[in-house]
Amino acid sequence: MMKLIFYAFLAYLLYRFITDLVIPVGKASKQVRTRMQEMQEAQQQQVRQQQEQQKAQFQKQEAKKAGDKDYIDFEEV
Repeated sequence: MMKLIFYAFLAYLLYRFITDLVIPVGKASKQVRTRMQEMQEAQQQQVRQQQEQQKAQFQKQEAKKAGDKDYIDFEEV
């Protein structure tokens, strides 16, 4: 009879350990992983936008430089 009570108590402790610690930790780690992935995607999108803005700004500057030169520099020898 004592063995049965002991095994039932062990089963109860194992059940409590799994439900109180293992499952919540698993859920929390999944949430953290998901949020980290979302933040990385947002950061990558922001970097892409900055690169596009820099590219557009560079193209405007190049177009302006090309428009300023209506003549070809010629150096007489």
